[in-house]
Amino acid sequence: MRVIRACRDLGIESVAVFSDVDRAALHVREADQAVLVGPAPAAESYLNTEAILNAAKKTGAEAIHPGYGFFSERAAFARAVEDAGLVWIGPPPDAIERMGDKVAARKLMAAAGVPITPGSPGTLETEAEVREIAIKIGFPIMIKAAAGGGGKGMRLVESDQDLGSIVRTVASEAKSSFGDGRFYVEKYLKRPRHIEVQVMADKYGNTVHVFERECSIQRRNQKVIEESPSPFITPEMRAKMGEVAVLAAKAVNYMSAGTIEFLADADRNFYFMEMNTRIQVEHPVTELVTGIDLVRTQIEIAAGAKLPFKQEDLVQRGWAIECRIYAEDPAAGFAPAPGKIETIRFPSGPGVRNDAGVYAGAEVPIFYDPMISKLATWGATRSEAIDRMRRALGEFVITGELRTNLDFHRWMMTQPRFLKGDFDTNFISQEWHPERNGAVHADKAHLAAIFLAAIAGNQSANHVAASLPQASALAAGGMRPSSWRMIGRLDQLRR
Repeated sequence: MRVIRACRDLGIESVAVFSDVDRAALHVREADQAVLVGPAPAAESYLNTEAILNAAKKTGAEAIHPGYGFFSERAAFARAVEDAGLVWIGPPPDAIERMGDKVAARKLMAAAGVPITPGSPGTLETEAEVREIAIKIGFPIMIKAAAGGGGKGMRLVESDQDLGSIVRTVASEAKSSFGDGRFYVEKYLKRPRHIEVQVMADKYGNTVHVFERECSIQRRNQKVIEESPSPFITPEMRAKMGEVAVLAAKAVNYMSAGTIEFLADADRNFYFMEMNTRIQVEHPVTELVTGIDLVRTQIEIAAGAKLPFKQEDLVQRGWAIECRIYAEDPAAGFAPAPGKIETIRFPSGPGVRNDAGVYAGAEVPIFYDPMISKLATWGATRSEAIDRMRRALGEFVITGELRTNLDFHRWMMTQPRFLKGDFDTNFISQEWHPERNGAVHADKAHLAAIFLAAIAGNQSANHVAASLPQASALAAGGMRPSSWRMIGRLDQLRR
């Protein structure tokens, strides 16, 4: 939907591809044309190179935009697109390839003068090799899949006792998720912050950074809340991170939109983690604080245009926060909980942006990422952006067979540490305890119970009001006692 809207702004017709289970998806309804590319399994549809290229040929498409999933970081697909005479709206295949292998990227960045986290010099295959590195750099360590991404193929090892089982788990997950069982080791930083820097580059050698995004609020190593600016970094750190991000992009002759991801420790030392060679899910917060349409710019660059701005033209104005709304159950470890949406009401009003891919009656399928929408708010200050997010989350209503993380986000917007900007990537695991935080599933049974309790409370208040001194005075004046005020006075009456 985001790409379709950018195309419409530019007067470009859009073609959606879809699998069997996405036949009624919003992007299929909204595109100018739509083509079925296969059954539900991604390998037979959204990862079917021949089917997608045939769809482009059949509709007369001139370019392919991969979004931020499936083929977005597959160098082989990018080459296939170019070999077919189509325009690839993304970075050069060589850049995708060089940055897609995390170990090779670490070596490349170190050679370019970009700071990297202490760890293994290359890929590892055995428990003994991991132990040797761990002894050298010290526990805790992170074991990561060499071809990993999206939070998969990563495990924290806190002691030698857990090492063997975790090595086997990472190797197995890496092989099944990415078809590549290689992994590497990095030193685990204490109280780490995950901060990324947006970069944009054209084919004429012009490269800029579009400031940072704070991405430390995560579950299962995947982001759920992002904001820009970061409440953690200083102006000096921001400038330095921007310079390093541009240096990293230039090291691979980058073009298009991309993101350099860093980890920072409590002392504000930062280290290169990886590069995402695509537009990021959380790009709206950058657009809100800079006024730049990143997706439109990405399309224009692919069409041969120069960057329409220079580094000195870019400034951050205000603050933006994004909450990823998922069909998942926070009370069950954030497990996916997809299903059919019966009713939905999106928030609106000043400073609210909602990038959604669903509608009332739509199905969130079990086959893909269960994201429903990306809710973002802007304010002149961080406090104002949070206030607006709190309001927007209060207006957001979804009912149906699915569960959502809306209650979790509402809880987050009230947490003292979050409000102060005092958090790291461990925040959710440290602070979120469903049995204690009182997460509520807004299903029909709960709603009915809440409704009945409200009626009972109102009747009780009316009964108590009749015995309060104020009640007779109000009645004498022809006014009905306020239940709202009477409930507030119940405590005084009991005392």
